[in-house]
Amino acid sequence: MGVPEVRALSARLLDEVEKAIVGKRAVLELVLLGLLADGHVLIEDFPGLAKTLIARSFAQAARLEFSRVQFTPDLMPSDITGSTVYNQRSGEFEVRRGPIFTNLLLGDEINRSPPKTQAALLEAMQERQVTIEGATQPLPRPFLVLATQNPIEYEGTYPLPEAQLDRFLMRIGVGYPDREEERRMLARRQARRQDEVELEPVVDAVQLLAMQAALEEVHVDDDLQYYVVDLVTATRRSPRVQVGASPRGCLALLKLARGRAALQGRDFVTPDDVKGLAVPALSHRITLRPELWVQRIRPEDVVRECLDSVPTPATRPPDRGPGQDIAAASPAETAAS
Repeated sequence: MGVPEVRALSARLLDEVEKAIVGKRAVLELVLLGLLADGHVLIEDFPGLAKTLIARSFAQAARLEFSRVQFTPDLMPSDITGSTVYNQRSGEFEVRRGPIFTNLLLGDEINRSPPKTQAALLEAMQERQVTIEGATQPLPRPFLVLATQNPIEYEGTYPLPEAQLDRFLMRIGVGYPDREEERRMLARRQARRQDEVELEPVVDAVQLLAMQAALEEVHVDDDLQYYVVDLVTATRRSPRVQVGASPRGCLALLKLARGRAALQGRDFVTPDDVKGLAVPALSHRITLRPELWVQRIRPEDVVRECLDSVPTPATRPPDRGPGQDIAAASPAETAAS
């Protein structure tokens, strides 16, 4: 599969998901980029903004096996990963797999479970495997975690540690719809005469894996690689920051930039691809100095300051042989260079 096929399938996938989610194309593109980059996505926003519906809609449109886990204070690690159970008929212990054995796992309100349960996801998110009673069990591919948390209700919650936050490819918000979008949502509900929205599959798990593999063909110039490194380094040197973004942030930003290029039909990354994804890819990896909380400084503000301070390299498509098509950069990208 090539970049043109990825662009066409991605557009159809987004169009299908938009039948359920009204007016949030940019947010849906970010979630799709997470799927294409084979990374996990943390959605942090207020209740009732369709976070769960987004996950379920992508699972339907991509024909992925879907599981949902509601994180609660009494949730145990084995409730997610599974356990061994004694079978009286056979006289042997057998593995009962938990809901983590799926393609798309929705971890709802992940910060409501204790650290021991949160840690059960670490191996699965990074290694794509879990250990049950000493035996390693591989997870199906693709395996992606979409986790949600409520940013306003902290009573009885357990904030995610930095090590787990760093394993999310990006953190995004949904936001409230505007007046016309919310009216369209009501009109669609009235027209279909039921709550549930039935979506048609556009791709399947095999095709999604092929789309992920196609991103490896997207070229990243050396100057852009240095640009990504300089951005991440700038977060570490900022006087507002106690701990800056990790090298995993470099890799995440690079993967997402390649995905954005493919969605736009290009087989090369431009500075605008990096700039457009720096905030969701890096902000959750930054720990601010404690005294800045009272000043209402956010990690997103620090990333934007770094984008303003780090020089932008020129846009240079890759060198090609005779007869090869060249995907042109947009006027905005050319002007930015």
